[in-house]
Amino acid sequence: MSTLEQLKAELKALGAEYAKIKTLPESERKDFGQKINDKKQEIINKIKALESEQTSANIKPIDITAPFGINSNPIAIETGSKHPLMVELDRVIDIYSRMGFGVVESRQLDDEFHMFDALNFPKGHPARDGYDTFRTEEGFIPPAHTSTMQHRVLKNYKKNLDNNGQIAVVIPGRVFRNEDVDATHEHTFYQCEGIFVSKNATFAEMLGVLKNFFETYYGQNLKIKTQPGFFPFTEPSIELLIEKPKSLGGKGDGWLEMLGCGMIHPNVLKNAGIDPEQYKGFAWGGGIDRLVMLKYQLNDIRYFESAKLDFLKEF
Repeated sequence: MSTLEQLKAELKALGAEYAKIKTLPESERKDFGQKINDKKQEIINKIKALESEQTSANIKPIDITAPFGINSNPIAIETGSKHPLMVELDRVIDIYSRMGFGVVESRQLDDEFHMFDALNFPKGHPARDGYDTFRTEEGFIPPAHTSTMQHRVLKNYKKNLDNNGQIAVVIPGRVFRNEDVDATHEHTFYQCEGIFVSKNATFAEMLGVLKNFFETYYGQNLKIKTQPGFFPFTEPSIELLIEKPKSLGGKGDGWLEMLGCGMIHPNVLKNAGIDPEQYKGFAWGGGIDRLVMLKYQLNDIRYFESAKLDFLKEF
């Protein structure tokens, strides 16, 4: 008989001891009953400890590093994949990196100065409201555009100019706007900002960089054109359009508006301690979500944040 079986037999035998209580003088019954209860509890505790020990010994260890199966019993495990937005964002960064641009990640929370003041937005200017900005109770701002990093990049990389170099940085990041959500508008999306500053940066150089990016991204030669735009932090400001690529069904007769850009406003350079008489720069910013929607012919931007597995499995 095992120890566990012996203990259970002892517990069962205590039933006869309880029957003796009524045969004892009344003055002895309390002490006798207490001893029997203590003995019963002691046996129960020993039984629980042994049962727990045996249960633990029967559990097989799990190899958490194994990609498939647990020991000799294989199970089906569905592996994950990168989100389509992250796949395209990596591709965008790779193209700019091969063009010589460094990468600085944007913030998730910023302040009024970097969001507006440093970017030449006058106090009370209606353009501040035009970004449908979220604000926390403490006054912080979830960035409405990756341009919120421009001032930091210009200040942090100013030393490159002091050494007769240049500033060449792209800034990918998530942005937030207080939008009414529908098929073409989301409160959360991704942008990629670009900044270039040197002694002789030109408007034509900016168009060359952007044309090269889109031709590399779509894998074909493309025509581009511009139309007037307005951004307080660039002057002149334009919107860049490309001819619809063949991969998107283009036949040379359609145009797609892709991003806003322009020469960095002298006030923005001054705010960062850069002399606009000595240095020039250009900047641009465009949405990653739009690139993905065009590439995969998607008709609803809400798919990206919906966490629908059926949609994500397509990628």
